[in-house]
Amino acid sequence: MVSTERLAAFAAMSFLLIVIPGPSVLFVVGRALAQGRRAALTTVVGNTLGACVLVVCVALGVGSVVERSAVAFTVLKLVGAAYLVYLGVKAVRERGSLHAAVTGDGPSHGGLRTLWDGFAVGVANPKTMVFFAAVLPQFVDRGQGHVPLQMLLLGLVFNVIAVGCDSVWGLAAATARGWFARSPRRLAMVGGAGGLTMIGLGVTVAATGRKD
Repeated sequence: MVSTERLAAFAAMSFLLIVIPGPSVLFVVGRALAQGRRAALTTVVGNTLGACVLVVCVALGVGSVVERSAVAFTVLKLVGAAYLVYLGVKAVRERGSLHAAVTGDGPSHGGLRTLWDGFAVGVANPKTMVFFAAVLPQFVDRGQGHVPLQMLLLGLVFNVIAVGCDSVWGLAAATARGWFARSPRRLAMVGGAGGLTMIGLGVTVAATGRKD
């Protein structure tokens, strides 16, 4: 199975991606600010379920194709890296959009609706799609076999980290509604820093990987 070193490296890279404010985090923050802690945590659960669907699809489909083809792996890796850089540039340019989550007065929804909305955002999150398809296969040890199981294990590590980080974002946003609302510049700084980190991650993905 996956070695401890690979798991640790994958966990570190996953944390870097997850901690950056992206579509899922923005949605969680928006729900937290509009409806409070319970809605935020329900949204986190929905996001995680959506991400689980993505990792299963990669493990049983796209991941297997990529694992067998160095050309497919390289193409997908470069496309994924370019998209991460694009998302980072977009986050920097649109960092002021985080303020809309604070000032928005969205209607309240029930628990199941909140869960479903979180799932929809999680399963359609382009940042997570790119990471699972282009980055996750790099940490698979093909010599150990059971490639789909290794991918599922790595996906589980990713989702455990995601639950923790997204929950912190949601709880912090719910606790600090007034502080955020008083200073849109603070939100812009968070979005800008996250965008720069995502650009760095994209460059790292493009520059690393298997040699075959």
